[in-house]
Amino acid sequence: MNILFRLLGISLLLTVAGCVTNPVTGKSQISLMSPEQEVASGAQNYGPAQQSQGGQYVVDPGLTTYVQSVGKKLAAVSDRPDLPYEFVVLNNDVPNAWAMPGGKLAINRGLLVYLQDEAQLASVLGHEIVHAAARHGAQQQTQNVLMGAGVLIAGVAISEKKPEVGALGMGALAVGAQAWQAKYGRGHELQSDEVGIKYMAKAGYDAQAAVELQEIFVKLSEGRNSGFIEGLFASHPPSQERVDKNKATAAKYPGGVRNKEAFQRAMAQVNKDKKAYENYQKAQKLAGEKKYIDAQSYVEQSIAQQPKENLFWELKGQLLLQQKKTNEAVGAFDKAIQANPKYFKPYALRGIAYYEDGKRDLAEKDLLASQRYLPTQIATYYLGEISLAKGNKSQASQYFQQAAQGGGEIGEAAKGKLERMQ
Repeated sequence: MNILFRLLGISLLLTVAGCVTNPVTGKSQISLMSPEQEVASGAQNYGPAQQSQGGQYVVDPGLTTYVQSVGKKLAAVSDRPDLPYEFVVLNNDVPNAWAMPGGKLAINRGLLVYLQDEAQLASVLGHEIVHAAARHGAQQQTQNVLMGAGVLIAGVAISEKKPEVGALGMGALAVGAQAWQAKYGRGHELQSDEVGIKYMAKAGYDAQAAVELQEIFVKLSEGRNSGFIEGLFASHPPSQERVDKNKATAAKYPGGVRNKEAFQRAMAQVNKDKKAYENYQKAQKLAGEKKYIDAQSYVEQSIAQQPKENLFWELKGQLLLQQKKTNEAVGAFDKAIQANPKYFKPYALRGIAYYEDGKRDLAEKDLLASQRYLPTQIATYYLGEISLAKGNKSQASQYFQQAAQGGGEIGEAAKGKLERMQ
């Protein structure tokens, strides 16, 4: 009986779904998402995706402008040049790049440092543009639904442990953003490699850069670089097969530019700050081991080298919160917000600091500001606490119900609040 209902359900889905032509292959395929829905989905999830992965890199806006210029060259020669393409550099140490439906793309600062010239950057962006142009996200969603895996857009996993003062994690309540970074199938990856090389060549780049890029990734995967396993390798697994196929494809497109000097000029600030980010990563590791004093020493070094980096000030504030130094923590979060006023996390953390200091009005203002950028479980929990303290039980109940849905220790704490309110 279950099988019968499952087959009937699939039949209904197939009736609702339409046949569309793949702009890259020219073949007809079943899709639950129209091209218009793709664009709407990308526009809706693009901002939260950026927020949940470090926000935009703002120390040197010129780098993003440069990446955008390269991306636009490739998008113009793609099979869907009319998509509303956008390109951002995310302030994230993990080497990764991704594309959402509708042409919304991102590349992490942590991947850019492994590249050597503009042609290699074009290889990364060209590959991601193919994912958008060939409607791979829509195909993945359709396949998942038909296989009974549910709709692809899903909540981001919650990483919080408990609503403690200096919470070093910050999980999102319900963001479809990261779900689009699901593992693509082998066919999608090979197609993106092949067509991406074609886009590179049409834009005037040396296609050999795509071969070099895969060779770099294969070597790093053999060394089990944890950053790559967490990032690019998780969604775009490298292989010798991809290297060999890229060689065969690149051979069809001789010539092209590398633009190494232009790339190095664009990367000058990131490269100059390399030691500062290394110290920041050391501080994060030490903080995870609860060695807060040692961690603070490293983050202070990072700040001394690059005081415009909001992540450094943010981590300093978190470490001060762990040491119950709320006033000093607020000062650090002030600096983080000044450096990047459009990133959710320091608002949430400053709100928690204000709450612990008994400044509920200021806390509520900051927590609500953080929620506008990215709803988080911990901010929702504290907003429930503030509403309860104000005597607004109805609003408090709504906040605690939302927080409870996230699960984990915060979810249990929220459930406890709800039970006591009944």
